[in-house]
Amino acid sequence: MAEILQRDGTWVFDGDALRLTPGRDRNVSLFRRTLGELVVPLGALEGLSFEKGRRSGRLRLRLRNGADPLLLATGGRLTEPHDPYQLAVEPDRHGVAEYVVEEVRAALLLARVPAGPLDRYLLPGPAVPLSVSAGDGTVSFDGERVRLEWNWKTEDAKSAAGARTLALGELAGVDWHPAAGLENGYLRFTVRGAPTEAPPKYDPNAVELWGFKKDPLMALVAAAVQARLPHPTAVASTATATATATAAVVPPAPRPAADDHDALLRRLRELGELHRAGVLTEDEFTLAKRAVLRRL
Repeated sequence: MAEILQRDGTWVFDGDALRLTPGRDRNVSLFRRTLGELVVPLGALEGLSFEKGRRSGRLRLRLRNGADPLLLATGGRLTEPHDPYQLAVEPDRHGVAEYVVEEVRAALLLARVPAGPLDRYLLPGPAVPLSVSAGDGTVSFDGERVRLEWNWKTEDAKSAAGARTLALGELAGVDWHPAAGLENGYLRFTVRGAPTEAPPKYDPNAVELWGFKKDPLMALVAAAVQARLPHPTAVASTATATATATAAVVPPAPRPAADDHDALLRRLRELGELHRAGVLTEDEFTLAKRAVLRRL
């Protein structure tokens, strides 16, 4: 077992998983203290590195793409001191940090853990229920429904409709952005069939964030929702399978001779039958028919 104890936190590697426990020092961020302990299985790890500094060093953990709903929901935008996959290391513990790195590296080689992306989450995401108040609203999530409630700072155009409840099945995605410079951040829920380009200030499916202390806590909600949505790889695979199936149902007709009008007419009849049977949608039927008519 390899272990390193610091004021910033404690990391323990037992050969099968790396346990990350935030420290109790007052400098540890509210986000990391609220997130709590993380257990990262060996199969989720891509690597661990140690960077030496003049006053302190830093351990940086890299996860395989798709392993963690928190990283997917935040797009890697959680920076130090909120990033749970970084650990500040004091100068007298640099040797210990290097030992932990070597133990993890050896375990990855021994287990032959691939470096490629994953098609399922290996970390569960934050526990529910949870509720966070920041920016212009409060977001609560119980594992099945998201509820957005507005405060007195909310733009009238958004708050006029009152509180909003979104079932998990209605959601196509969730995205968290921190405030940066003069640009506000947001937590936005993408609703199926209802895309919007409205700024978060006016979007009833988004909370606008202004760069205050509790803003990063909204990333907990984003991660908890992301963990319960279909994995992005599964969504991409389904889309590919659907496209392949559609192509198989409606194969491209061989181009007939210029004077073979009968073959084209038969093709039109076939397309009409497929449309009436519900195999082809209206748009698919229209496009296919147009392609045949151009060759008549």
